[in-house]
Amino acid sequence: MSDGASADERAWLGRFHAGDARVLNACYREHFDTVYRSASRVLSGVDAETVVHDVFLRLLSNEAMRRSFQGGSLAAWLNTLARNLAVDTLRRRQREQNALAHLADEPRFDEEPAPPEPSLDASHLLERFRREHLPAKWAPVFEARFVRQLSQREAAAALGLHRTTLAYQELRIRSLLKKFLLPPEAR
Repeated sequence: MSDGASADERAWLGRFHAGDARVLNACYREHFDTVYRSASRVLSGVDAETVVHDVFLRLLSNEAMRRSFQGGSLAAWLNTLARNLAVDTLRRRQREQNALAHLADEPRFDEEPAPPEPSLDASHLLERFRREHLPAKWAPVFEARFVRQLSQREAAAALGLHRTTLAYQELRIRSLLKKFLLPPEAR
């Protein structure tokens, strides 16, 4: 923030950095449309909405992220955050699709493949993740979003949850899955 900033602006920025609920609530209400427009330029529908909720979830839960805003146009800062997150999401999806396409193009053999080692079989990995890492309260969200592949709206309706609650749990589950499946250097 510049030295010419008013005392009110400095006080607001301090409350923003501290995570003051009223300031963050006002931020969400005033800038939701800006963040949604930015995300929807890169992604569509539910994916854009997920990015919007992820941006605001990070604002609520990550003080370091809030502190990276040092003043100026909050709308422009949020616009940049949303656009970058949307681009990251799109790139991740494209990498996943390319990997799946590559797997589909691999030659098939006429003989029956040997059964996979239990530690590498996807169903065994899922069961192990559920048993050892997934909190029981998030199991229904895991089942709906990751196993049954329901959209966030469908999963929230089926589970009787608010979409924001479902999005938060989904984000936490993704983090746990990443820690479970990837080696530390790839996280």
